[in-house]
Amino acid sequence: MDHEVLLDAGAVTRCRRRVHLDHDPGMREVPRAPQDPSAAQRIADAAAHREDIARRLIAATGEGWASVPRELPVPDRAALTESALATKAPFIWGALLPVDHDGGRRGGVEVLVRTAAGYVPVLVVRHRITDRGEGAMTTGLTDLDPDNATPDPARKVRSHPRDQLRLAHIRRMLQKLGLADPRALGGVIGLDADVVLWHDLTAPTWPGGRGALDEYDVRFADRLAVAKAAAAGDEPLAEPSRVLECRHCQWWPICGDQLLAARDVSLVVRGEDGVELRRAGVSTVDKLAALDPAEGPPVPLTGESFGNSVMLARAWLADLNVVRKVDRIEVPRADVEVDVDMESFGDSGAYLWGCLLSGADIGVRPGYHAFATWEPLPTTDEARSFAEFWGWLTEVRQRTEKAGLTFRAYCYNALAENRWLFGTVKRFAGEDGIPPRSEIQSFVDSDEWVDLFQLVSDQFLCSHGKGLKVIAPVAGFSWRDPEASGEASMRWYRDAVGLDGDEPRPEQAERILRYNEDDVLATFTLRRWMTDEAQNVPYMGDL
Repeated sequence: MDHEVLLDAGAVTRCRRRVHLDHDPGMREVPRAPQDPSAAQRIADAAAHREDIARRLIAATGEGWASVPRELPVPDRAALTESALATKAPFIWGALLPVDHDGGRRGGVEVLVRTAAGYVPVLVVRHRITDRGEGAMTTGLTDLDPDNATPDPARKVRSHPRDQLRLAHIRRMLQKLGLADPRALGGVIGLDADVVLWHDLTAPTWPGGRGALDEYDVRFADRLAVAKAAAAGDEPLAEPSRVLECRHCQWWPICGDQLLAARDVSLVVRGEDGVELRRAGVSTVDKLAALDPAEGPPVPLTGESFGNSVMLARAWLADLNVVRKVDRIEVPRADVEVDVDMESFGDSGAYLWGCLLSGADIGVRPGYHAFATWEPLPTTDEARSFAEFWGWLTEVRQRTEKAGLTFRAYCYNALAENRWLFGTVKRFAGEDGIPPRSEIQSFVDSDEWVDLFQLVSDQFLCSHGKGLKVIAPVAGFSWRDPEASGEASMRWYRDAVGLDGDEPRPEQAERILRYNEDDVLATFTLRRWMTDEAQNVPYMGDL
C-alpha cells in the first residue's frame, strides 16, 4: 500500500508535530538528538517490571497461559498471538495483535484475558496507579477476572489518561477482530503490583462528560490525519510549537531551530496558549510583546495572565532571564536557617536528605549534612536515614527555640520534598525515629517551611523557565559537576548502589553527595541574592 500509515497507542498522547515528523519521508535521514539516557533507563526498568509481573501471574494462575516472547520478530509475534486467540487461550502474555489496515492501527498489550464474552486488555506499567482514598474498582493482583472487581475502600484512581487511552486503542483493535468483550473494560497493574485496577472506558470521567473511548476516537482520528498528510507529502496539519514534551523529544533540535528562526510565540507561553494566540494572529514573540498589557487578551490564556505574558515576551526580546513583578523582592529570613534538598529514585523512595545549616551558633556544626542510605531502594534502611534526618532537623529547631532565636528551612519546590516527607512517614509508621504524620503536617503548614520556587514564581517573570538550574546562575551560582541534573543523578544512583547487578561504585555515591550539596548551596545563594541584590533586576513595568 502506498503511504500506508499505522499508528500505535502512544500516538494519541504525542505532540502532533512529532507525529508529523515521524511519518514525513523527507525526515528519515535527518539527524535527531540522541535518546535521553534516563529515558533509556526507564524503558529498561519497565521491561524488568513486566518480566517480574509475568513470572508472578503465571506462577499464581497455573496453566492456561499462552506467552508471546517480545524478542521474536514482529511477524512471528503476531502469528503466535493469532494462534492463541484462535484457540481461545484464557490468558495471553505479550500479545501483538494483527495489524488493522483499515483503521490504521497496530499494537499489543501485556495481557489479554478471556471472559465469557470475549477478551479484555490488561496493561502492566511502572508507575503508581492509585492513591490513598476509596472507590477504585480493583481485584487482587493474581485475580484477572473483571467480574470480581469491587470498590476498594483504601484506594482511589490516580489520574493517568495515557493508560486509559492505551486500553481504548487495544479495545478498538479487538473489536475489529470481533473478539472484544461487549463491556468496555480494561485493567492496569502498576508499580506496587498489589492489585489490578479496572477502568470502565465509557465512564464520563473526561472533560465535557466524555468517556475514554470517545476521547480516544477524536484524538486518534486527528493523529491519523496528521500522519497521512505527512506520509503523502501534503500540506502539514501540524506545525512546530513548544510544549512540555519537547524537553525530551529527539526531534527538538529540528523544531527548536525552526521556532527560534520564526521567533514563535510558544517560546514564551504555554503550548496550548501558543496555539490559541497563533489562531488570533499573534504568532511571534515580537507580536505578543507589541500588545498593550492593559487591554484585554485576544484569546483566553491558561498559563500566565495576559499582562505577564506580554512582559515575558518583552523580557525574552531583551535577553533577560528574569524581571521583577513586584517593587521589592521579599524573602522570609531567620536567625538560624537550613536549606533542604532530597534525592529520590523514581517512585522507589527517597535515599538522601541533604541539609545546609547557616546562621547563628546553636551548638550544632554548621555547613552541609547528609542523611543517606546506600542500600538499593526499596529498603527498610530508608527509614533509618529519614529518622536521622528528621531527628537532626528537630534538634536544630529545638536548640534555636531554646536560644530565643528564629528558625526557617528552605527548599526549591516543596511539592517534591513534601511528597516524600509524608510518603516516608506513612510507609515506615511505627519504626524507630519516624514521627507521626501530624508532626510533619505541623512543620509543613508552619512559617518555618519556605518554598523558594513559590517565592520566585510570585515575584519574578522568568523568560527561560523557573527551574533551579536556570534561576540559580542568575544569582551567580554554578554546579561543580558539568553533568549536574536530576536525570544524571538517577544514573549515578544506579551505579552507586549496583542496582543493575554490578559492584557498587562508591565514587558515584560521592558524586551524588557533591551534587546534592551544590543543590542546597544553590538555594542558599539564591535566597541571599533575592534579599540583597535582586532589587537591581529590571522591573517589568519598565520594559
